[in-house]
Amino acid sequence: MRALVQRVKRSSVWIDGKLHSNIGRGLLILLGIRLGDSDAEGKYLAERCASLRIFEDADGKMNLSVKDVGGEALVVSQFTLYGDTRKGHRPSYSDAAPPTVAEKLYDRFVDHLKSKLGHDRVATGVFRAMMEVELVNDGPVTLIIDSKNSSNIPQPR
Repeated sequence: MRALVQRVKRSSVWIDGKLHSNIGRGLLILLGIRLGDSDAEGKYLAERCASLRIFEDADGKMNLSVKDVGGEALVVSQFTLYGDTRKGHRPSYSDAAPPTVAEKLYDRFVDHLKSKLGHDRVATGVFRAMMEVELVNDGPVTLIIDSKNSSNIPQPR
């Protein structure tokens, strides 16, 4: 699982010209789900996103998390994060999980994030919808978090 996390002043999702969801200060999380990903990785990634210390404290240092500042999160499914562009001119998405699997793991990630931040602090896009995502990046601060790089994910026995 991979998250592209952006610290934002505000962000919104529009579908068919209508506002679907929006947040104020917080995180825009573009979430990609890969073949073989599991709920354990989603739980780990949600915890990482909620605990990332990328908001400034009173001294101007990035020491606070979105939880600490009472911020919000907007989660948008983004299978193109697993686009492979090494060959040809058209990205291959063969590493991305199929939609039926990805949607369940996306929903579970959102549930895990809501348990960390509060249900009213997490907004979403619509899985498989064509969306317009607007944001005002704060900083800018943009990070990529990949759960496959973690040794903290419990492995099946």
